[in-house]
Amino acid sequence: MSIFSASKKKVLVTGGAGFLGFHLCKKLLENGYDVLAIDNLFSGYRNNIIELQKFSSFEFVRMDVKSKMNFKVDIIFNLACPASPVHYQKDPVETLTTCIQGAINVLDLANKNNSIVFQASTSEVYGDPKVHPQTEIYWGNVNPIGHRACYDEGKRCAETLFFDYQRQYKTKIKVARIFNTYGPRMSLDDGRVISNFISQALENKEITIYGNGEQTRSFCYVDDLVSGIIKLTLSEAELSGPVNLGNPDEMKIIQIAKKIIQLTKSKSNITYQSLPMDDPVQRNPDITLAKNKLSWIPKTSLDTGLIKTIDFFKSVINN
Repeated sequence: MSIFSASKKKVLVTGGAGFLGFHLCKKLLENGYDVLAIDNLFSGYRNNIIELQKFSSFEFVRMDVKSKMNFKVDIIFNLACPASPVHYQKDPVETLTTCIQGAINVLDLANKNNSIVFQASTSEVYGDPKVHPQTEIYWGNVNPIGHRACYDEGKRCAETLFFDYQRQYKTKIKVARIFNTYGPRMSLDDGRVISNFISQALENKEITIYGNGEQTRSFCYVDDLVSGIIKLTLSEAELSGPVNLGNPDEMKIIQIAKKIIQLTKSKSNITYQSLPMDDPVQRNPDITLAKNKLSWIPKTSLDTGLIKTIDFFKSVINN
């Protein structure tokens, strides 16, 4: 049975020009929703909007989620915030205020419309975890004054706001903690592991690993992640979250680098640099809750997802 409602609904996606926003908008449009996307294009891309404008039921407004909104919508997906360290550390005050004021604005809009509102939280709320794998009941190990805190603490505060609005105003919330996600439409220079490695490998440059390469991550293909977001948001189950969404297959960074070199047939060598401050040594989601309550698990193998992502990067580089 389809997870989509048969009746046509109006959906707002904040951050709709970004990597994840593009894929979510596209999936919703393909399933008959009217989609309004907003983005200030701080880290989003006009090309994503151009592609989505091929759908007659898509509308784009350039605006900042920190501004008050007065749209009539049935469902809100709040994705507005740069998600890569390169982008969110470029203007940390902007990142923090986007997380907090943006959350307040979408929650107020949800109350006004009696809408469901989804919050894209992050595995970064767990910081450099002392519990492994990470479950939703773990409170995390975050440095509140470090270089990553603008994002980590911004997302943690946004979660607080969502659950306080639920308790105080009965707001209909859904919160997912999203783990490392990759796929086509990633920016070539966003500083994330997969995009960095693919870009470097395709140009036969040195593959840069920060740390000794033994730290771990779990990578979820974007189509699987979008499926989980939609399942959670449209689920009639009494499940507000937070819910971990990610791929539980854990890999060392050095393994990812070698796999990408193999798949791209690159001549790149691997070099090592110092690990950035507060960079997590382990990151792996426990997705038991998503499995049991949403019947959701990632389906795309790492090789399949990487090949699709590599093909996209080749098309961008060749143009």
